[in-house]
Amino acid sequence: MGPIPRSPLLNEQTEKRTLKFYIADVFGTGRYSGNQLAVFTNAINISDTEMQQIAREINFSETTFISGQNQSQNEYNVRIFTPGNEVPFAGHPTIGTAYIILDRLLGNKSTNIALHVKAGKIPVHRDTDIMWMKQLQPVFGRIFDKPAIAGILGLNVSDISENIPVQEVSTGLPFIIVPLIGNEAVIKAKVNKELSGKLLADSKTKEFMVFSINKESKTDKAKARVFVEEFGIPEDPATGSANGCLAAYMLQYNLFNSNKISLSVAQGYEIGRPSRIYIKADRQGEVFDIHIGGRVNIVAEGYWY
Repeated sequence: MGPIPRSPLLNEQTEKRTLKFYIADVFGTGRYSGNQLAVFTNAINISDTEMQQIAREINFSETTFISGQNQSQNEYNVRIFTPGNEVPFAGHPTIGTAYIILDRLLGNKSTNIALHVKAGKIPVHRDTDIMWMKQLQPVFGRIFDKPAIAGILGLNVSDISENIPVQEVSTGLPFIIVPLIGNEAVIKAKVNKELSGKLLADSKTKEFMVFSINKESKTDKAKARVFVEEFGIPEDPATGSANGCLAAYMLQYNLFNSNKISLSVAQGYEIGRPSRIYIKADRQGEVFDIHIGGRVNIVAEGYWY
């Protein structure tokens, strides 16, 4: 039996349009860890509706679309979509997309780049094998009732740190930051979606980051989990935007007795995607300088017809 001839319909579709994409693992501890990301590099002519459809089809926590460029200044317009909707900013898509541009589009001829996302301009640079992005200035918002938050997370009030607040923080995308006592509290946390919907009905922010501090650890000084049900993601394996908020929170409440911190955060272990997010941040008065870093591994590339 001879080879099967190519379908005329497939040929027609291929000639009409091909979209180049890459798949990468961001903030991983190796291949097949961290947070998955799909990056479409020539998305200038894709409609908003189709971007959302593609993101839903891929069903990663985020998919990005490079929708414009100014190569002379190493600046690129980027759209970020979850399976449920577009978001103004997200950390692992920013770092992963910047890596794809530097590594595959620019051939590592530069180490600095800027991405224009809906939240603003995000500078990113590569330092050996770590990609670093500079976060926007933090905004500290609403302080939440601890018993109510404990109920939503299936925890006891005694699991929440007593002397610091549960608070909304944003460096481009807001999260409710919940300080917990010990890793066991982080591990057993689980969002009750129905209760969350009732108790946070008047809050625009319904995304949670729970964390604990372990100053004695020889590796990661903090452990975190991020729940983003509103974006169609029950739990995110690695969240650069949330860790930027966490860095601001750590400095705001002086959790390490210093106005300058350098540490890594473990995330994603509970869902089988171990991740390591690096934080370098300092505070001078009311001005914060926050950088979030991590490794990127490209695992696939292809064409979308």
